This record gives sequence, C-alpha cells and structure tokens, in this order.
Amino acid sequence: MAMIGQPAPLFTTTAVVDGGEFKKVSLTDYKGKWVVLFFYPLDFTFVCPTEITQFRDTLKEFEASGAVVLGCSIDSEHSHKRWIKDDLGDLHYPLLADVTKRISRDYGVLLEDSGIATRGTFIIDPEQKVQYAGIHNLSVGRDANEILRVLQALKSGELCGAGWKKGAAHVKVGK
Repeated sequence: MAMIGQPAPLFTTTAVVDGGEFKKVSLTDYKGKWVVLFFYPLDFTFVCPTEITQFRDTLKEFEASGAVVLGCSIDSEHSHKRWIKDDLGDLHYPLLADVTKRISRDYGVLLEDSGIATRGTFIIDPEQKVQYAGIHNLSVGRDANEILRVLQALKSGELCGAGWKKGAAHVKVGK
C-alpha cells in the first residue's frame, strides 16, 4: 500500500497515449517530475468519464505546475483505446492498463471482492515518494481542481490552510 513519505510502488505497464498508440510506461520514466496518478473503476461507466475529462480539461494547469497526469484502471489498453476513440476524445495524458491488478493492489485501491479499483489519487514527488493519497467511494467523483490545489500546496513547501489557493498567504505560526 502506498503510504505518505514512502517510496511509491513502481510499475511498468502498457498505456494508451495520444493518437491511440500503445506505449510501455513506467513510474521511473517520470523520476524528477511530480506525478498525479489517479485510479478509476472501469471504462464505459457513468462517473468515470466526468473525472477523466476534467483532468484533461485542467491538464495545462497541471503541466504549468510541473506535474504529469496518469490515469489507471483494471481495463486493458484495448478497452482504453476504444473508449477514447468512441467517447472521450484525445486526453493528452496516458491511460494505464492494469489487467493483472498488480498496480491497483500495490497502491491499496483494489477492491478484492469486486476486482475493480476504487477512486484513488496519489501525488508523487520528483524523488518518487508519495506525498498525497486520497481514496474514496465508487459513487462519488473527485474534483481535478482540488487535486491541483493540493499539488500546488505541496510544491509550495509551506503550511497551507484549508481553502488555500496558489498566490494566497500561507499559514503563519503564532499571532
């Protein structure tokens, strides 16, 4: 299971990248960069595309904050490719295939009884240590803007109170 401050579980898998191409992707490919890795239950579902396309719609802000975005589910790269082609449109970030369920299991998001991943989000720093982990219910989509806010707060290296936004004052200790 991925724990805060600990090395992120390494993986190598096939992903669908721009243009529907298949490419081997490893976490180590992104050493030296911030990584936002999010898991979702399944392709061709109802809540998942709202999250996946919101990450696409905020991708420029993630990139401006020095991060790459990776999506992952237990589906195959072939399923991802078809879903992108038929429904989602180009995402401009990789969707990782996890048919063996090893990545989902290593990150602690696999629901063993159903065999799918729950909605887990991890922010991994340039040294490939987990700095944020959020896991929640299947029925509620996450908000990419909140993940972006957390990324920016982590990168600031400061104390950032609830609702902090980039450019706002940081928490001051004392009166």
